Amino acid sequence: MNHFKSWSYLQKQLDERLCEALQDRVSYFLTYYHEVHDSYGRAAIRLDGKELAVFSWIDECKQERDVSERWQETGVYDGDAPELKMKWEQEGTLSVGDFVQAATDFLQMPITDALESDNCLIRILAVLDRRVGKRRLRQLQDSELYKSSPAWVRQFYELRFEG
Repeated sequence: MNHFKSWSYLQKQLDERLCEALQDRVSYFLTYYHEVHDSYGRAAIRLDGKELAVFSWIDECKQERDVSERWQETGVYDGDAPELKMKWEQEGTLSVGDFVQAATDFLQMPITDALESDNCLIRILAVLDRRVGKRRLRQLQDSELYKSSPAWVRQFYELRFEG
């Protein structure tokens, strides 16, 4: 995982990249409950204070359960198995770590690569980015990547298409 200085620093960088229409509407949230066993955490992407996507330790537990079940079936313990990652993205079962990893990766890549990323969180951050113009948004509306995305991901594209 790429490391970041602090959440406030990472959040500031993400906020600075938001398109103008969403600057005062979209916010990113992250917290860790340090006094709880294993410092459980929670992250979210919010629109007008309403959480559109939540990433939590509960989702991380679900991921661990899936990995354990797969291990029992196949004898292979692989949390990076493509079929599991695809399942979690379809369901929106993503952890705080997934969100932080996507955010740090996104900030280090060209916008074109981010828009075409296999990682749905990176694509969400890219679609909300100010560097994506109207022409590119029209192209995205017709793209198979948008059309085949799960509903929880498409809502971010649609938010941007409206603006």
